[in-house]
Amino acid sequence: MLAEEPAHTATSTEHPQEGGFPPFDTTTFPSQLFWLVVTFAFLFTVVWRVAGPRINGAITSRRGAINGAIAEASKAREQAEAAQAGYESALGAARSRANALAEETRQSLNAEIAKAKADADAEAAKAMAAADARINATRDTAKAVVGAAARDAAIAIVERLTGDKVSADEAAKAVGT
Repeated sequence: MLAEEPAHTATSTEHPQEGGFPPFDTTTFPSQLFWLVVTFAFLFTVVWRVAGPRINGAITSRRGAINGAIAEASKAREQAEAAQAGYESALGAARSRANALAEETRQSLNAEIAKAKADADAEAAKAMAAADARINATRDTAKAVVGAAARDAAIAIVERLTGDKVSADEAAKAVGT
């Protein structure tokens, strides 16, 4: 069987609600304004006394960390610039030492080359003088041999053509030796 329905059930058609949406009900405005002020005052106090100092502390701490990082970066940049200046001065000093050593070596080599050239020129001059002396001695020997051969040939030619014997002095005078 069917269960019996309760005797008193309210349906929307029996008791309609009046006044509409409660926040727009003008009879509840004073209590709504009261609770709005209380809630606003509570939230304002919480933000002012609790959240505000925490937020301010976080901002201050973050600002301090950022300023510290900027100071460290500036210090590191100054150190890097000082290191770079030191490196460049050391590099300049090394370059000047290298240039000085190169110039010294160049001058030393030029002096050695000049000395070797002078020695070679002296050796060549000695060799030329010796060769000239040998050439002159050979020329003198050759002149003497050619003069003697011409004298002997003149003596032989005169004897053959004329049958007379010519002395060696006369033949030498005739040949021009």
